[in-house]
Amino acid sequence: MVGVEWLEGGITAVPGILAAGLHCGIKVSGKKDLALIYSSTPAVATGVFTTNRIVGAPVKVSREHLKGGVAQAIVASSGNANVATGEQGVKDAREMADLVAQSLRIPPTHVLVASTGIIGQPLPIEKIRAGVPKLVKALSPQGGRAAAEAIMTTDTRRKEAALKVEIQGRAVTFGGVAKGAGMIAPQMATMFCFLATDAALTRDALDLVLRRAVERSFNRIIIDGDRSTSDTVFLLANGLAENRPLAKGDRRLQSFQHGLEALTQRLALMIVQDGEGATKLVEVRVSGARSHRDALTAARAIATSLLVKTALAGEDPNWGRIIAALGASGAQMQEDKVAISYGDEPVVEAGRLRQKVRWERVKEALAGKEVLIQVDVGLGLGQAHIWTSDLTEEYIKINARYTS
Repeated sequence: MVGVEWLEGGITAVPGILAAGLHCGIKVSGKKDLALIYSSTPAVATGVFTTNRIVGAPVKVSREHLKGGVAQAIVASSGNANVATGEQGVKDAREMADLVAQSLRIPPTHVLVASTGIIGQPLPIEKIRAGVPKLVKALSPQGGRAAAEAIMTTDTRRKEAALKVEIQGRAVTFGGVAKGAGMIAPQMATMFCFLATDAALTRDALDLVLRRAVERSFNRIIIDGDRSTSDTVFLLANGLAENRPLAKGDRRLQSFQHGLEALTQRLALMIVQDGEGATKLVEVRVSGARSHRDALTAARAIATSLLVKTALAGEDPNWGRIIAALGASGAQMQEDKVAISYGDEPVVEAGRLRQKVRWERVKEALAGKEVLIQVDVGLGLGQAHIWTSDLTEEYIKINARYTS
């Protein structure tokens, strides 16, 4: 297994990456709301977006720009999602790219765009228009933290990470920033993640490794089960490590995949830990299913269940909520084969409450900041896991007043 060396900082730990973040006036709070990430050289680029059939204007524009497979900048705003804003929204998203391109003297198609926040309101493009020149001027190797703060909405903390791996004797660096705290569900979530590496890869190889990493990280997290219109993950590979380009089928690609997944999983867990009102990070492990798909279906059903999540908030060992979610999941299930544990303490065997459960152990397992729920379906070899959070009253308070 390839060793991972974690580094200080986030996306600007990657050679050749500069960043900035500032307040341009979108948020009335005065908090940062405009971010820019810039590669000093053109980078091979790819992205993964929401599976929602209604998407924001920035998603439409960025999909177009990624067709060329090259990008050099990412501009992102927070406080306004630029979703359900019609043709004007698309024009505004294009103007965001154009403004950055003009200031950096690069092609507009080399600029990727993202916006997050309230849906259905016109983007205050005039504020972004005034902010971009200041943003470009503020670019620096220390700007990653400001960029991470500028993409936050209901997040309570910035999310950034960086690491280094060695690929056949050559050091390769990865860095990233992310945002997300609510509307989080598998198959992408209300989240941004902007990633960079100094490795050199072919476009098809970069696309392959990113999709695999997203599937094993951001597609395995749930906070509330809702899915957004703006979910975006970008990955830029600027090649400054000067390695021989990694291509599909190259054995070295496994080491790169390992590093990328370590980074995306760390950022994904930061999102769950910062879930709106959340007090616990919960891992749901399902084994013994007929197939991996069945195991994933079952794990998602448990992790999304409001009854399970509220029981976790109250530290209530109500395993009935778990077994009910299993039965309703659609995965193949046989009641008399199901086993359930909280942490390492078995509570259910053969579909029935186990005799002599050590409830003090269960209490300890539920009282921690990190909780493990293990389920064995007893039907096969399929296994999967999902990370989720508990659901508290604070989640309601945050979302009851989101636009007001």
